[in-house]
Amino acid sequence: MAKVLVAYYSRNGHTEEMANYIAEGIRIAGCEAEVKPISEIKNEKDLQGYDAYLFGCPTYHRDMTGNMKSFLFLAEKANLEGKPGGAFGSYTHSGDAPGIIFETMEYVFKMNVTNLGSFKLKEATIGDNIKSCQDYGKVICEMCAG
Repeated sequence: MAKVLVAYYSRNGHTEEMANYIAEGIRIAGCEAEVKPISEIKNEKDLQGYDAYLFGCPTYHRDMTGNMKSFLFLAEKANLEGKPGGAFGSYTHSGDAPGIIFETMEYVFKMNVTNLGSFKLKEATIGDNIKSCQDYGKVICEMCAG
C-alpha cells in the first residue's frame, strides 16, 4: 500500500481542515495517508519512506509563509525527484501560495506533480468543498499506482 505524506502549515485551521479532507480522499482511494504539520518535520530524513507528497500552506500577502519557505529548503535536501506530488492551501484574497509551492515541486524538486495543478479554496468555502478536497487526494493516490 502506497504511503502519502500530507504536510501543511495552518495559522487559523483552514489549511489543516483541507489537509484532513485530502487525506480522507487518499484513504478512500486505497492508500495510507499521514497528516503532519511542517513543524513536526525536523530534517530531510523525516521525509523519507513516502511514495507521494502533498504540501499545503495558506496565502498571506500574496505569498507562502516564511516557515513554509524554510520547509521547502529542507524538503529540497530529501531528493524527491520523480515522486508524485501536489500542493494545496486556503486563502482569503489572492491564493498564490499553493501555485508557488507546486512550481517549486515541479521545477526545483523535479517531482511528478499532478496534472490537476495546485489546489486552493477560499477559507469560507472549505466546508462546501469536502468532495473536491477528497478528489484531489484520490488523484495523488492513483498516481502512486501507475
